Amino acid sequence: QIPKDPTRRWLRELTAMSQQLQQVHPNVLAKILKQRTLYQNEEIVVIDKPYGLPVHGGPGIKNCIADVLPILAKMLENMKAEPLHLCHRLDKETTGVMVLARSKEAAENIRLLFKTRQVEKIYWAVVLGDPDPVEGVVEIPIVEKEVQSHQSHYKMTLAPNYRLCLEDGRVVKARGKRHAERAVTRYRRLAAASACSLLELQPITGVKHQIRVHLAYGLGCPILGDHKYSHWSKLAPQKLPELTLRRLKLEQSKARHLPLHLHAHRLCLPLGQPLDFVCKLPLFFQKTLRKLELDIPKD
Repeated sequence: QIPKDPTRRWLRELTAMSQQLQQVHPNVLAKILKQRTLYQNEEIVVIDKPYGLPVHGGPGIKNCIADVLPILAKMLENMKAEPLHLCHRLDKETTGVMVLARSKEAAENIRLLFKTRQVEKIYWAVVLGDPDPVEGVVEIPIVEKEVQSHQSHYKMTLAPNYRLCLEDGRVVKARGKRHAERAVTRYRRLAAASACSLLELQPITGVKHQIRVHLAYGLGCPILGDHKYSHWSKLAPQKLPELTLRRLKLEQSKARHLPLHLHAHRLCLPLGQPLDFVCKLPLFFQKTLRKLELDIPKD
């Protein structure tokens, strides 16, 4: 049964696409990734990662990028090609620029560039609300914690070095969390409308779920469709402002189907000469921007 409402139809298509990627034969998945190749040379292959495709395997995951790297290498080069190697990771729901290496040495070299923060990464995200100030840097350490609720689960969260003293309003140094990792995210607002904003983000460090946590808990502007980090103490669909729902032609009860709007837009890799890769926004992201009347920057 195909929903009459175009928004519902579009959300159904996206869910179906993620499920489809899990059901196709690994050869078909490798072919899809081959078609999404943006650039290749003797050292690297750069792909445009599709929505809903995990990078690594895990419980309930039948297909992931890591598993089809040997097939993709053969399709791009020849039957004797050694498997491609992962250099970094993107969340399952994140789309955009992803770098693969043709050899173990190249992969180690690129991983080192990521680790030593020599790779410039630019993301775009649609968020709820408007960050204050509209441009700045979030520098708050992040730690993984167990959330005790009706359904116990783990989440990344902030572990600030300072806290506000309730008695006299002074800022005092907090005791550092042992496993907390330093996390720094630069952000800038590109557009605002319909109780949402389009942000450009530059993660300086590479902590798990860093952008999502810094936006949701640091700025109070969770990413549209980020149901995991929109509430701290529960697993529940994101609550959307009335205006946003109206513009998206969506009922709150259907908000759980909304995809995560986080896109790896650009990546600059200093391999000899700097290599600059730009990945255009996926169709669903473009549609959201149009519906919310957020102006797409001419890039």
